Amino acid sequence: QVQLMESGGGSVQAGGSLTLSCATSEDTFRRNCIGWFRQAPGREREEVAHFLPNHRITYYADSVEGRSTLSQDKNTLHLQMTSLKPEDTAVYYCAAGEQCPYASRWNDPKYWGQGTQVTVSS
Repeated sequence: QVQLMESGGGSVQAGGSLTLSCATSEDTFRRNCIGWFRQAPGREREEVAHFLPNHRITYYADSVEGRSTLSQDKNTLHLQMTSLKPEDTAVYYCAAGEQCPYASRWNDPKYWGQGTQVTVSS
């Protein structure tokens, strides 16, 4: 069973930084794409970024391109976000799945974490 454990959410002022972490098992990391999605109040869930461990490929949504960086530390995927804006406020979810696109938005991860709240104040 795939388990995804998110941490690192919190409150920050606009322009600040946060790092979210998604911890999982070695087997999950080896077999799956891992990524981050977010859902703001009243809006649909959208992708932030994803990582293909076997190919060392990363994809970033346009909304966070240049402000976010994915990095791997053993079986944990970190999402570092800088220059945060109030519109980045959302619940952020870690997701995993056996297949994901190399260079486009990922629409259908199979597994989801519980989510962690990020609040950016102006």
